[in-house]
Amino acid sequence: MPAAIDRGYGGEELYLSIRQIAQSSSESDYIEQLVPVMKDLRYTNQLVQGFESFANEKEQDIERICNRNHQEFVKSVQELLDVRSATVDMTNEILELNEAIQQSIEKLAKQKKALVDSRNVRQNITEADQALNACLNVLRLANQVVDLLKDKNHYGALRALDELTTIHLKEVSRYKIAEMIEKSVPAIQRMIRDAVMADLNTWLYRIRESSQFLGEFAFYYTDVRRSRNQARAEADERFTKFKLNSAMELVADETDEFDLLNNEEADLNIEFTPLFEAMHIHGTLGKSDQFRSEYAATRREQKDLIMPPSLNLLDEECGDLSSLLESIAGFAIIEKATMARTDNFRQAVDVDELWDSMCQSAITLITNALPTVKNDELLLKIKGRIALFMLTMEKWGYSVSALSSLLLTLFEKYSELLKDRFSEDFLEIVTTDDYMPMPINSMEEYDKVVTVSWYDPDKKREELTFPCVLPFSQMYPLCCIDIRNFLNQIYLFSDDYFQRSTVIDETLRDSLDELLCDKVCKSLVERLASQYPGQIVQILTNLEHFETACAELQDLLFQARSSPSATGPVILLATEEFKNAKKTASDRIFELVNSKIDDLIETAEYDWMATKPSRDPSPYMQELTRYLSNIMNSVLLALPTEIKGFIYFDALSHASTAILDLTLDPNVRRITPAAVQSLATDTSYLCSFVESLNNPILMENLDELTQTVSLMGTDNTDEFFDMAQRNRKYSKVDPQKGPELIEKVMEGARVAAQSPTKPSTAERFGTLGSRFGIGR
Repeated sequence: MPAAIDRGYGGEELYLSIRQIAQSSSESDYIEQLVPVMKDLRYTNQLVQGFESFANEKEQDIERICNRNHQEFVKSVQELLDVRSATVDMTNEILELNEAIQQSIEKLAKQKKALVDSRNVRQNITEADQALNACLNVLRLANQVVDLLKDKNHYGALRALDELTTIHLKEVSRYKIAEMIEKSVPAIQRMIRDAVMADLNTWLYRIRESSQFLGEFAFYYTDVRRSRNQARAEADERFTKFKLNSAMELVADETDEFDLLNNEEADLNIEFTPLFEAMHIHGTLGKSDQFRSEYAATRREQKDLIMPPSLNLLDEECGDLSSLLESIAGFAIIEKATMARTDNFRQAVDVDELWDSMCQSAITLITNALPTVKNDELLLKIKGRIALFMLTMEKWGYSVSALSSLLLTLFEKYSELLKDRFSEDFLEIVTTDDYMPMPINSMEEYDKVVTVSWYDPDKKREELTFPCVLPFSQMYPLCCIDIRNFLNQIYLFSDDYFQRSTVIDETLRDSLDELLCDKVCKSLVERLASQYPGQIVQILTNLEHFETACAELQDLLFQARSSPSATGPVILLATEEFKNAKKTASDRIFELVNSKIDDLIETAEYDWMATKPSRDPSPYMQELTRYLSNIMNSVLLALPTEIKGFIYFDALSHASTAILDLTLDPNVRRITPAAVQSLATDTSYLCSFVESLNNPILMENLDELTQTVSLMGTDNTDEFFDMAQRNRKYSKVDPQKGPELIEKVMEGARVAAQSPTKPSTAERFGTLGSRFGIGR
């Protein structure tokens, strides 16, 4: 009996399937029901067993039915056999179908394997494509960095490189290209840095080239500010005490919006973008300190390139000096602007060090070239450029104290050049003067002379008639003009940075003393050797006016002195020099006048042994009084009254002494009363002349002569030896000379008494001997 269907795992389903096949009305239906079962090879045997079991059940059913109904059974048997036959056929078909299915399954497995393999390949291709795209993206970014470098977009290149290394390289980190690109990152960074530095160097070169123009424009603006400040001071005197760059001046100019580094008027535009980009990129690369030191070194090199090996100061337009100062100013302004636009990039100490170095180099160049300058006007221009430079740089916060010593050096040089030039002028004026009173032909000419000279006229302006003559010669107003020019040109050196300080005051005083003492006073004193009294009188007159001018100059210098530390009056040594020279000139006039008096008195022909007195004055006495009258009314007329009186006083004193010396000559041993009377006649004539001058003081000068002659002519000589009588009548007589003359007169009287008409041969010889200076 066939084994029953195992209705365990899967058996129940097979059983149900078989029953459904048996109950199916269509022969094709059971195929669809068998296909799911046949796909699983495990159920094939069970399916066969199931069919056999089902067939056996059906046979049993048939048998049972047949037992009940044989015919029907037979018929059923036949049908069963048919069914069995069909079942066998079906089994064969199932087996064939199973084999076909097996073959189909194997083919399907192969196709599935091929499909799986193709899917793996496709996955690999996809992954390779993705990896390739990622690598291509990385390569594209790397190329983009290079392209950005070519386009000068350095920061974009650095940012793209940073994005490449921090993001995209991680995506392809397992590929060789990531390692290659990662190794090339430092080189690309160097390329970016080199490109940035190249642009920065180009920028530095451009600003170095434009530094001079920047400095020139800064000087121009400073000059504009200075003019504006002067106009402000002229409009309101309260602003006169506020100098350029003072707080008040800066406040007054607050409304003036002026950008030196970005000015359309000057077509000047200095951008700091390359520097900012370089700073940012080096900061990103972590090399800020290195960049800061490299930039500082570059600026030091550029500073050295500004300084020329030598400087030419002989250009009338100061071209070389202006270029140097403008370049330094532009360079320093760029440094200050860099400090203002950056944060802790340029240290103040470094900028100040560069500034000090440039100043010292400029000072050295100027000082070395200074000896070649021989023109004071050119030196004044040089000082003006330096002062403008100082004013400009002080506005930018730089210390200009180092240049103050340079200004002092320039001032010393300037004062020396001025002194040399005016020394030549003074010498020329002194040597070419005619030493005659200056003629004036018109009121205009008079006003010009009085304006430039320190002269107080005796007459009022309305009382003048032309032509007229001024007491001094032409040299005096010319020297006064030079003195005023010298003062003005010295003070031209004064400005906002070189005030009229103690240096100017002392230099001006010393220079004026040297010019007036050495070039004027000494030259005039040397000319006192002249034998012409008129020239010496004119020199004396000029000296007196120069002494007055020195006194006026002292007051002028005192008023012009602005140094608060200076105290006391200004004293010119020239004042005392001219005073002493005036005394020397007076002495020289005395010397010439006295010499002429001596010459005239030497012509006196007194016959000391004369027996008869002369009734008329001696010729020499007449000539002497005529000479004194003429010289006082002509040659010495231009002298002040006091000087003329002093000369008269000295001349009369000298004449009196010289006349008395005639009687005291050792060769004159006797004087007759007649000779005494002749001497008294001459003395009386001289006194009459002096009385005509209406000057009682001058008469006192003849007291010794008159009293001595009176003593010689008196019969009562004992009065001289009586102290009371002598003090009353002969107080001016020399106590030693009086007795000597009395003795000579007494001896002469005795001789005259012995020979009243004719002197002896010996006496005549003695008289002639005394006349010609021959002793006995």
